[in-house]
Amino acid sequence: MTHPLPRSTPSEQQVDAAAILAAIDALEANPDVEMHSLMVVRHGHVVAEGWWSPYTPDRRHLLYSLSKSFTSAAVGLAREEGLLDLDEPLVACFPELDAEIDDPRSRAIRLRHVASMASGHTREMLGDALARDPSDPVRGFLLSPPDQEPGSVFAYSQPCTYSLASVVQSRTGMTLTEYLRPRLLDPLGIDEVAWAAWKQGRQLGFSGLHARTEDVAKLGLLHLQRGRWGDRQLLPEEWVDLATAKHVDNPDEPHPDWRQGYGFQFWMARHGYRGDGAYGQFCVVLPEHDTVVATTARTEQMQAVLDAFWTHLLPGLRDAPCDADAEEKLASRLRGLRLTPYAGQREPAEWDPWLGAFEARRGVFGPLASALDSVSVSVQEGRVFLSLHEDDNELTVEVGTGDWVVTTPTDRHGAQVPVAASGGWEDDHTLRVSVIFLETPHRLELSLTLHGREVLARWPSPPLGGDRIADLHCP
Repeated sequence: MTHPLPRSTPSEQQVDAAAILAAIDALEANPDVEMHSLMVVRHGHVVAEGWWSPYTPDRRHLLYSLSKSFTSAAVGLAREEGLLDLDEPLVACFPELDAEIDDPRSRAIRLRHVASMASGHTREMLGDALARDPSDPVRGFLLSPPDQEPGSVFAYSQPCTYSLASVVQSRTGMTLTEYLRPRLLDPLGIDEVAWAAWKQGRQLGFSGLHARTEDVAKLGLLHLQRGRWGDRQLLPEEWVDLATAKHVDNPDEPHPDWRQGYGFQFWMARHGYRGDGAYGQFCVVLPEHDTVVATTARTEQMQAVLDAFWTHLLPGLRDAPCDADAEEKLASRLRGLRLTPYAGQREPAEWDPWLGAFEARRGVFGPLASALDSVSVSVQEGRVFLSLHEDDNELTVEVGTGDWVVTTPTDRHGAQVPVAASGGWEDDHTLRVSVIFLETPHRLELSLTLHGREVLARWPSPPLGGDRIADLHCP
């Protein structure tokens, strides 16, 4: 990575190493939380960083809705350059749609409303927008009249951000990454990122960004410093203040850190504010502690991750005496983080019954891997391989027995798909394999049985953008 953040010990930045250890203990003790990375930045210095092997620091990771906070920065820059105005009606940004958008509430939606998830709709609108126009979600969104007056009600809705991102891309004539590259990404020292795009070439804005944990930490630190980076003002101070202030109440959200209000593509929290994405992608900014916490993970218990920070980490962000023993324990712990591989038998009693194809089992348990048709087993010089077959694609992965094996196989279309796989035989009739798609939060759990030569394939946390091989790596 170019221009990495400076590193420091916790005590040099007045952080209690034991508090970070306690937070890690709490996260690892929760069976519903699978952490992939953690970075703590205090006073501009990285004081703790770790990746749960087989995840690594250089690997880009799908950020899901944490992508929205990068989109927010693009909006702030475009506003500063006079390319958009928060009080513009959304429909005015797409004059080709003006004649057919006749509902007064749809016409009253302004850019500030979509920036704050306050379009007047009372539910997620992505399905409605795509149902009305699968090729142009902005048109489909504007053709779906709001339930209430824009600005009056919060509803977390992907077309709000997609519309906002589309305005930036339309006004600049560039994709989000092209626009951000010289203005933000290069000055921050952020290397290559990848952002999924819709069919017409517009990057999603609301999701789909793949970036490294340190990239996330840098975005958080930039906002913590109110847009300043070294001797340059990359983001206007006014925009940072606007984006990270509450613009709409959301008291009906189910979890406490999701009902503190919403800014411009940032959540307010019980402590500070944050960008976040499904399954535990976090950029937590704590101005009162001059701290940023960045994570990647796979969990549906996202409140539990924040609770661990508030309970254990927060008390350690104070003037703490140097504890060399705790710092050494923390350093050792961070070096040894790993996801547990499958611990089954390393080979079957006989190989021949296992070679060949196993048909995907349908309609039981779940969530199933809907795109998978079959799985084939092969062995070469004692190494086990699985080939995942879809109707129009195939990927062959090497399976570690007793450990993870990391490979980057190429699918049928020439795309490289970084994976880690571990497996083993549960008994004479059952082979279990976990395949982690390393540029995403997701793993595929496979259970192959000789009874009927079937494979049950399921996602512990289902991919939100589709579970085909083509969806499971950087675009």
